[in-house]
Amino acid sequence: MKRFTIPAMLLCFFAVVCVAQQRSGTPSRVSKLRIIQLAEPKLTGPVSLEQALAERRSVREFASRQLDFAQVGQLAWSGQGITEKEKGFRTAPSAGALYPIELYFATHESLFVYHPQGHSLEEVLNKDIRARLAAAALNQRAVAGAGCDVIIAGSVKKLARKYDKKARRYMLLEAGHIAQNIQLQAVSLGLASVPIGAFDISQVRKVCRLQKAFEPLYIISVGYPTAHPPKETVEQKRPVTQLQKRRTKKVVLIVARENFRDEELFQTRNVLTQAGAETVVASTKKGAIRGMLGGLGNAEVLVSELNVDDYDGVIFVGGIGAKEYFNNHMALSIARQAKEKGKVLGAICIAPTILANAGVLKGLRATSYPSQQGSLIRAGARYTGNAVERDGLVITGIGPEAATMFGKAVSDALIGRY
Repeated sequence: MKRFTIPAMLLCFFAVVCVAQQRSGTPSRVSKLRIIQLAEPKLTGPVSLEQALAERRSVREFASRQLDFAQVGQLAWSGQGITEKEKGFRTAPSAGALYPIELYFATHESLFVYHPQGHSLEEVLNKDIRARLAAAALNQRAVAGAGCDVIIAGSVKKLARKYDKKARRYMLLEAGHIAQNIQLQAVSLGLASVPIGAFDISQVRKVCRLQKAFEPLYIISVGYPTAHPPKETVEQKRPVTQLQKRRTKKVVLIVARENFRDEELFQTRNVLTQAGAETVVASTKKGAIRGMLGGLGNAEVLVSELNVDDYDGVIFVGGIGAKEYFNNHMALSIARQAKEKGKVLGAICIAPTILANAGVLKGLRATSYPSQQGSLIRAGARYTGNAVERDGLVITGIGPEAATMFGKAVSDALIGRY
């Protein structure tokens, strides 16, 4: 019998572990997750403290434009940045300088944790978790629609040894200091924010993959405000904005006659309606149509009679019933016409495969329900797997959990806003 040396046995053991991890789907310790070295924080800005205090408001509607790393880095520094290198003092006071708080940043790219010592972001999860985070936050639209969600997590254990029963109170006070810093920094960056305290703690912990010692305390949703109205003075009335001057936008939502995904129709339509758009539902039959969850809709137009010129936006709703449009020549023609005529074109869940089969995704960033990834890639799309992806006037969404964010991206595209 052949003998193995101890090093050889160890190599065999690690090889078996790696293979088992690959087969089980358990991530290996060796990963491709990134470390982002942030630019040095700016210590001066165009907005005074008094002005930031006066202008801070809770804003729950954000434009679909994303934040860059310079902005995220400045927000991170404002919350936990080091301001005194020798002693390690930070921007927010901490009982005993024990710093029990960690900051996580959920962006359109990934989930990151901030490391104050190196002023860097470490990637925790290389996917967009904002839609899942919103679901854990009682489906609050602000969380899904924000350019970045800041999760403030704390560890009582870090304070308990010194402060015993007072530890939790001190931890919560520190979280409050940090939250206010981040919101004032957002104002100085020309951004809007809203603090979110209503969420399922266990679900947020799971979505963010927090360590056992840490619990989520607060979520700060930050993003570009949907509009920047000019300030009004006593002498000058606020002028009518370009948005108010525009005519009402009209959008058609193309839905399967049965087994469409309820949220993707009703939530998307609700967002568009609230934004002032007129919506029409089209299907392969008129009248009552039923969703996968039992919801009833009403189809007003037949797909075969649909005239693309009558609409500013064409949206394909997902759900397993959407397969009826995968190779439907009328549906594919509608998608092509919408793209050629410069209309807003959207699809969610498995419906992006309709756009792929129509040949309108080549070279574009796109997302879909994971089962359709292959179809999009074969059609030449740059598949991202993000909750929502917008490339020009083409918007795609991953599924029902992203319906609200998807609807917001469509409404922004309709008025030419990023």
